[in-house]
This record gives sequence, structure tokens and C-alpha cells, in this order.
Amino acid sequence: MNIGVTKAIRAGRLSILALAISSLASGAMAQTVSEPAAPAQQDPTAALAAQLDLPADLKIFGKADPNIRKPTAIVNDTVLTGTDVDQRLNLIIALNKLNLKPEERDQYRMMILRQLIDETLQIQEAKANEITVDAKEIDGSFGAVARRLQKTPEQLRAFLRQAGASERTMRKQIEGEIAWSRVLRRKVDINVSDEEAKSVIDRLKAAQGSDEYHVYEIYLNATDDRKQEVYAGMQRIIQQMKEGAPFDYLAKTYSESSTKGRGGDLGWVRLAPGILPDEMAKAVEEMQPGQVAGPIPLATGFSIVYLADKRKVGMADPKLAKLSLRQITITFPKGTTEAQAQARAGSFAQATQAIKGCGDAANVAAAQNAEMVEKDGIVIGELPNALQQIILPLQVGQVTQPFGTIEEGVRVLVVCGRDDPPAANLPSLDQVKEGLEDQRVNLRANRMLRDIRRDALIEYR
Repeated sequence: MNIGVTKAIRAGRLSILALAISSLASGAMAQTVSEPAAPAQQDPTAALAAQLDLPADLKIFGKADPNIRKPTAIVNDTVLTGTDVDQRLNLIIALNKLNLKPEERDQYRMMILRQLIDETLQIQEAKANEITVDAKEIDGSFGAVARRLQKTPEQLRAFLRQAGASERTMRKQIEGEIAWSRVLRRKVDINVSDEEAKSVIDRLKAAQGSDEYHVYEIYLNATDDRKQEVYAGMQRIIQQMKEGAPFDYLAKTYSESSTKGRGGDLGWVRLAPGILPDEMAKAVEEMQPGQVAGPIPLATGFSIVYLADKRKVGMADPKLAKLSLRQITITFPKGTTEAQAQARAGSFAQATQAIKGCGDAANVAAAQNAEMVEKDGIVIGELPNALQQIILPLQVGQVTQPFGTIEEGVRVLVVCGRDDPPAANLPSLDQVKEGLEDQRVNLRANRMLRDIRRDALIEYR
């Protein structure tokens, strides 16, 4: 088995740091399917009381003080303080540019506390197996994070301090990920046969050219007496997304699906019968990448789904094509009214849609008193999702519809050149084997961490 440290296998959980610097699942949150009518209001209290055989006159003994249980813990004699939790929370907020309400901060704190406990247990397990992580390795990873954020290590340290986080919390997370990956390499031995890998390749060949969707989910179970309550809760989750909360964090916080540990990630799926529930498959088929749909009523509850991307199985990804573009832009003088802007934009649209290839772009720009610039090497997949959908079907010489605002100007893009990516090849036997090994290692890692949690002494304070 070949599993490198750089994979940083995370025991079935998605790293806070990786999420923070990859901007995962933070695109447009437009709902693409009509929301189902809210279920009829029912009284869940009576049914639940009967189910649990609760007395009608319920009396509480003792005084419950919600301030006693604070987001701190002692994990096998290792103290996790409120400062540890706050610094990790501030790290997430700064890197994801979140604007959290007080109640959302409390939810995040408890989620972060659970993750810090797991991280501590993983480091302790590594030390128990005489596995150490050298400070120079952590320095190297810290520097790599700084480069990905286009900062020097010194600038990253200053950024963390300004955000109310610290270098220490980031270094601890790096240490935990490296240490845990080494524990897994030592303790987990997975072998995938050539025959099994070949069968996967055969299935890929059979599916070549069909659509495949990268889907995330948040699922909540809802019995008949809880449908109204669960539906309302999922509406609040959608509202948090619209306010900027990442989908994967909400999945880790709320979802009751087996995908919760990996941020709701279902991976790449096809809409063949039996893979997704029919209601989810219908919603996904109608969505565009970057959109969210739900709550979707299912037989046992509700789901919210996020479509991260879609592609053709075994085919070159058209989003990897590189374009040569000419951008033509008109701007509006200060004080331009909405009506004046609409009239000017309409005239601009009519003129640009009549462009006959790139050679004609300069003439139209001059006639419209517009600015024209050339942009080469633009990868379609790096453009905003809405613009990707406009440009993908265009051929060389064609023009986009006008887009923009009164404040920033209205523009069009003329496609002057297109370098399509090379044809995609099916994965090799070794690549398939490595992928299957990674999946099974993560499954085994979840079980190991569950056993470590069960045997740990954790005191909440």
C-alpha cells in the first residue's frame, strides 16, 4: 500500500485547515427546485411522551445551570482550554470570511471542541506508538500553507494574530494530521487485488460518456411526529448557507447521514437507479454546479443537496479548456440613472451581438466608445459558475451576453481562441487500487478513532 503523508488521511473527517484554504462549497446558493409545502402541524409532545412513558406531571430534581458546561475539556490529562477553542474558531472565521451570529458561534464552538478532542486523541495515540512529528516537518507544512495563501510565514503569523487565532493552533492541527496518517500506515494494512481493480475499470468503461455528479448532502431523519420540526430546522440551515456558512461545516454539525464525518460528501455519483433516492436524483439532475436544493422530502426524512460539479465519465473535462478572450467594457458616468443605464446597455448589447469574429471586436469597441483588453490563458473552470455556463457552449468568434453592473460597468467576452484539454484516459490499475485502499483506510480509521474515544478519559468542564 502506498499512502503518502501529503494525503493526510483524516480518519473520515475533513480538515478545518484544508477547508479554510480551498473555499469548498461556498458558491452560489440558489435553490433550483421548488420548496415542498411545509408538512401539516402536529403535536410531537404527546407522541414522544407516550413512546418514552413519561409522567404527565414532570418534576426536575436539582438545579440546571447552562453556564456550568463550558467548551473546555481534559483529554487523558491534556487540557483543552476555551482559548484553544476560540483560536481555532477565529482561524475558521478569518480564512472563510464568515459572519456568524452569536448562536452560530456557540454551535461552531461545540463542533470545534469535538474536533480538538479527536485531534488530541490522535496525537496521543501516535506518541503511545512512539511516533513523533519533527518540528521541521511542521515548519515545512506551515510554510506550504502560507504559500497557498500567497503569504510569507511571517505574514501568516501576523494574519493569525490579527484574526484572534495563533500559529500554535495551526501547528497543532498540522501535527495531528501528520501523526495520525503515520499511525494509520503502521496499523492498517489494506490489499486490493488486481481482479477487483480490473472490475472497477470495466464498470468505468461501460459508463464512459454518461453524466456524473459531485454531490454533498445534509440529511435529517423525521418521523411522522417530527416532520414539521425537522422541516423548519432545515429551512434555518439553508438560511445559514445564504449568510455564508460553508455547506460542509453545516453537514458536520447537523447531518444524521453516514457522510457527516466527511462534510456530507457523497463523492461522484451517477443517477442510475438505486444510487440516490428518486427524489434526490430528480433534484440533482435539474441543478447547475454551485447550487443548493431542498429541503427534499424523502421516505424517512429530508435532505438538502449541494451540487459541487458535474462531468462526463471517462471524458475530458471541458472546464479545463484554456481560452483567449477579448473583453469589451462600457462604463457609466457618476449620476447615471437606471433608465439611462438600461438604454445604454441595450444599445451596447445590440452592437456586440452583431460582432463577426475577433477581427471585428476592435471596430465595435471603438464605435461604442468602449474599452477593449485581451486576456489569454483563461481556464474556464476558474471563472464564476454563472459565467462558466455562458462560455462553455460558445465557439471561437462568438460573444457572451452582456453582464455587469452600473457601478462596475457592463462587458462582453469574445472567444478568440480555445485550447481544449487532452482526451481523458481511464485510471490505471494502480490508481484504482490506491483509490480503493484510501477508501478502506478511512473506514478503518473511523473505527479506530471510535475505539480510542471509547477508551479515553474525557472530562468536560
